[in-house]
Amino acid sequence: MNSKEDKINKLNERIALAHLGGGKKRIEKQHQKKKLTARERVNYLMDEGSFEEIGMLVTHRTSDFGMENELYYGDGVVTGYGTVNGRLVYVYAQDFTVFGGALSETHAEKICKIMDLAVKVGAPIIGLNDSGGARIQEGVRSLGGYADIFYRNVQASGVVPQISAIMGPCAGGAVYSPAMTDFTIMVENTSYMFVTGPNVVKTVTNEEVSSEDLGGAFTHASKSGVAHKTSANDVECLEDVKKLISYLPQNNTETPQKLEFNLNDEIRDVLADIVPDNPNKPYDMHHVIKGIIDDESFYEIHKDYAENIIVGFGRLGGRSIGIVANQPMFLAGVLDVNSSKKAARFTRFCDCFNIPLLVLVDVPGFLPGTDQEWNGIIVHGAKLLYALSEATVPRVTVITRKAYGGAYDVMNSKHIGADINFAWPGAEIAVMGAKGASEIIFKKEIASAENPEGKLAEKEAEYAEKFANPYKAAQRGFIDEVILPKETRRKLIKAFSMLEDKHVEKPKRKHGNIPL
Repeated sequence: MNSKEDKINKLNERIALAHLGGGKKRIEKQHQKKKLTARERVNYLMDEGSFEEIGMLVTHRTSDFGMENELYYGDGVVTGYGTVNGRLVYVYAQDFTVFGGALSETHAEKICKIMDLAVKVGAPIIGLNDSGGARIQEGVRSLGGYADIFYRNVQASGVVPQISAIMGPCAGGAVYSPAMTDFTIMVENTSYMFVTGPNVVKTVTNEEVSSEDLGGAFTHASKSGVAHKTSANDVECLEDVKKLISYLPQNNTETPQKLEFNLNDEIRDVLADIVPDNPNKPYDMHHVIKGIIDDESFYEIHKDYAENIIVGFGRLGGRSIGIVANQPMFLAGVLDVNSSKKAARFTRFCDCFNIPLLVLVDVPGFLPGTDQEWNGIIVHGAKLLYALSEATVPRVTVITRKAYGGAYDVMNSKHIGADINFAWPGAEIAVMGAKGASEIIFKKEIASAENPEGKLAEKEAEYAEKFANPYKAAQRGFIDEVILPKETRRKLIKAFSMLEDKHVEKPKRKHGNIPL
């Protein structure tokens, strides 16, 4: 009979083998690629000593293709729970040193187990993805494993925050789990995502493209919008995950943690000089955001995608808020297909997790043209309209300059349920700009005038005097208050504080049918 010491030694041997993953040579290869191992990533992410592993001694069950001779404890994924800045999170980290991180039936079961726990307990799920895809030796069992994970992504959606860090390859069916999570962060130069790789693309379409161009971090951050953020390396990526988590609640029944805050700098004179006197001159909406929120608290999402709109998290008086803001520096801040999708998705996330919304408006309308119409600007613009109309979190709007046409309605107007709507004195709230409106309203008068250009200028000034201001809207109650820019921060802190206990009863229904 084995002694107690023998039994302890056997356990320690297995733990040591599990910690080795695919072995020292493969760990060295991972380091040569400037990548951390799965365990190193988990240890860096979690508070020191807090990680508790689940399923360390799991092995695969495959005997085909000589697989019975290749057993590795953990089966290519590290799973468990611990704390990040003192808050409980669940994590899985795929281990590229074991079968290239390929997903097997048991690998998937481990991930599903912690996803189930996260939903039961009500805590965020963080996935550190680094996998070559399905383990082909297992055939349909590995595909079934992916589907089990996808199903849980959907069940967890809107219940607990889900964050995906892409820290290596992510191809084929593997890309759909990150796509269904709330945020995807990609590491530059070492990660990629695509449904079919360059070789298949070459065979089917005869296009020659590199993995980086097809599905690298920059491609997905700027062109497809699949990546919400990119990080220079593994360590920066894990720091980004930590920072992102700090703005979020644990689950959909809680509100984000409120930080201690001393309200002593509510007046910010810098805001008075940001918007130019010339209505056609651009300015950077980031300066407005910076002038409103708590110092150094802005965390931008989708920075390089659809740059004509800005979305991100900030803090206002210690409270976490979501910010949606038109950006006049790009396409004059118009709404188009991509910016509408970007803002709609962010809005829905904030509403899922009780994060109040601040909407900063300077929008001349929707982008015209065949490209936009043929790509469905109607249905994509409707996504943003739907998302904001549906949101029940505290919603406050500030119109800094233009709010024209249907875009005025869409950008969190009073008519679609905004709680408080402010406007700066230079705001222009109208169906369209004074010049375009005058050309339509006074068309005959201008055409018959001795000096048509002079008449147009005269009528333009007349229309601007009447409508290119916030006061008609204020008279109607569509604007609650016209405020000085320097007072914006103080007004917003008070408004969000007042709305803290807002509660909305929704009609009974299974779910709405958002225009996808």
